Amino acid sequence: MSAAPIPPNPTVLLLGGRSEIGLEVAERLVRGGARTVVLAARGAGRLAGEAERLRAAGATRVEALEFDADDLPSHGPLLAGVVARHGALDAVVAFGVLGDQARAETDVAHALAVVHTDFTAQVSVLSHLARLLRPLRAGRLVVFSSIAGVRARRPNYVYGSAKAGLDAFASGLADALAGSGVSLLLVRPGFVVGRMSAGMDPAPLSSTPPQVADATVAALAAGRGEVWVPGALRALAAAMRATPRALWRRAPR
Repeated sequence: MSAAPIPPNPTVLLLGGRSEIGLEVAERLVRGGARTVVLAARGAGRLAGEAERLRAAGATRVEALEFDADDLPSHGPLLAGVVARHGALDAVVAFGVLGDQARAETDVAHALAVVHTDFTAQVSVLSHLARLLRPLRAGRLVVFSSIAGVRARRPNYVYGSAKAGLDAFASGLADALAGSGVSLLLVRPGFVVGRMSAGMDPAPLSSTPPQVADATVAALAAGRGEVWVPGALRALAAAMRATPRALWRRAPR
């Protein structure tokens, strides 16, 4: 007999309030029973369309907060305020940048900016959320890693290295949270056909934001700690790790 699905918390916090995947996840959590959504993004005053979409899905309250992922000192006060107002919640960390690999190889500041947003800023918000939710002994964190983090490739090693660091951090944080009442779901999608990848040729085993969201919400409901999207990526990741370096160096994106 299978276990009953775990329902969403009453409040969903979406860090990256315009994220295609994040909004798809939030919409599904609302349809599953969440009633309040906090959208956190730059230009919070321009989130009316996103808010209306979530109200149409069933949210009774949508709150928009100004959030700059790169402004690390602002994270603690902002997140403390959200948790103080709403208590235990489902926090979906969905901000990030792909960056320009060619530019990053000559523009050190750009390389650092990509790593700052995709790794350092995520470590900051996850650390604050874990600290704030532990005393409540409840809450769930959703982190988006990537197949790119399994083994950095020549065509996107800056982005891949940031995702590799995030994957390792999130895996360790999940272990640290075991038994605390707070859980972490690590989502590892492959190439996602969406705004961020516009103009790029889809890679094998690609998915769409709705497909990633479906897998994410199903994994949350099942109480899982990680999910590959699609599932076949797990075998591909093993093959990537085993590929000789001389061949790997010539691998396309």
